Amino acid sequence: MASLEELKTTRLHKLDLIKKFGMDPYPAEVPRDHCLADARKSFADYEKSGKAVNLAGRIMAIRGQGAIMFVVLEDGKSTFQAVFKKDVLDAKLFELFTSAVDIGDLLSVTGTMFKTQKGEESILVTGWTMAAKSLLPLPEKWHGITDPDERLRKRYLDFIMEPETREIFKKRAAFWRMARKFFEERDFLEVETPTLEVTTGGAEARPFITHHNDYDMDVYLRISVGELWQKRLMAAGFPKTFEIGRAYRNEGTSPEHAQEFTNLEFYWSYADYRDGMKLAQELYRKLATEVFGTTKFEVKGHNVDLAAEWPTIDFSEEISKQTGVDIAKATEKDMMAKLSDLKVTYDGTNKERLIDTLWKYCRKNIAGPSFLVNHPVIVAPLAKKLKEDPSKVQEFQIIIAGSEIGKGYSELNDPIDQRARFEEQAKLIAGGDKEAMMPDYEFVEMLEHGMPPTCGFGFGDRLFATLAGKPLRETQMFPLMRPRK
Repeated sequence: MASLEELKTTRLHKLDLIKKFGMDPYPAEVPRDHCLADARKSFADYEKSGKAVNLAGRIMAIRGQGAIMFVVLEDGKSTFQAVFKKDVLDAKLFELFTSAVDIGDLLSVTGTMFKTQKGEESILVTGWTMAAKSLLPLPEKWHGITDPDERLRKRYLDFIMEPETREIFKKRAAFWRMARKFFEERDFLEVETPTLEVTTGGAEARPFITHHNDYDMDVYLRISVGELWQKRLMAAGFPKTFEIGRAYRNEGTSPEHAQEFTNLEFYWSYADYRDGMKLAQELYRKLATEVFGTTKFEVKGHNVDLAAEWPTIDFSEEISKQTGVDIAKATEKDMMAKLSDLKVTYDGTNKERLIDTLWKYCRKNIAGPSFLVNHPVIVAPLAKKLKEDPSKVQEFQIIIAGSEIGKGYSELNDPIDQRARFEEQAKLIAGGDKEAMMPDYEFVEMLEHGMPPTCGFGFGDRLFATLAGKPLRETQMFPLMRPRK
């Protein structure tokens, strides 16, 4: 079997043949009247009229020999067969095709529509020109790219060889388009907020740090989609806002985690977390129905129906039920001992991080869809406390197939309480907690001017990946990959 370098050398020779013929192997434009799908749609009209047509696409297959060649063209929307006959095409062009054209080349063909003896809709080629000569071969048709990392690294080849992979991204585009439409129809204003921040806010995660040369200061890539900024807009008199944008977290990679991802966050003044629960449920059902055509999904061994009732689950009660730990009374030592018994690795030994780790252990056993409620204050520094139990907050998380697929709460708008909670987060940071939330005292100053009661909610790529039944990175066109050594 020839090496990749030997194959490239052969194709470079063919490139030279094309140039010597006087044909530009990489022209700026080529004749093309229709995409291949439209050519199929209008085939009968063109066949009847006998009018010449110009089509273009990548060669995916070549068969035949001698005086006739059958070529399959593909352009991302459809395929179409082009037939090269020696007694129809100029002899020199036919010879150049047989000696210099390969599978993988991009070609423009001119000809008339006809049906082969087997009834296949085709174009009988009377002329052709190279659109782009490929110097490297496509992956072997039946096996594709077998290395999963290489497949993600060379996504363009994955898309060429696996059309169903392209369909995922058409659905993903429809998913975010429908989400945007959902909020626009309900009078939410789409906004853009900074992606570079002096302090990160809106989540507990490790940020990426970069340097602003003009201001000579370090800044952070945002870890949420404008939470503290959109709350400023609530104070400024914008009643409903949403943003769809990228967020960045300098954390591990897993089927549910990536360092860069798309999120949507909305903020709704004079609404609370219960209003948010109703709106989020309506949104999820709408996305499932419109994008996937169903509300029923099988994900990670769980059967999920978004049209069914969504029960509420108490945070502390669920942990106690599954692990026997009463997080209101247990010490850090108690929780570490339980996590060790459960063979769960934990990162951080303060109470907030240990409670969060216990919950993540429990979460995977919940099929959902469910609303998780009654979180302890310690794990929700931006949420308003429950009136009936100030040790808990007005927060909800949506649990689907053992994963957190969205979070919202009644936003804390008491500046005194918010300052105190930021000070607690500052202590965690000083103690080495790299995921604790950075205090933003300018945000507190905004609250001192007054922000109306507000519900905020966020969800992201994980929802689409879950409903699509794919790992998160499979639903990103070009996920971050470690460079080859």
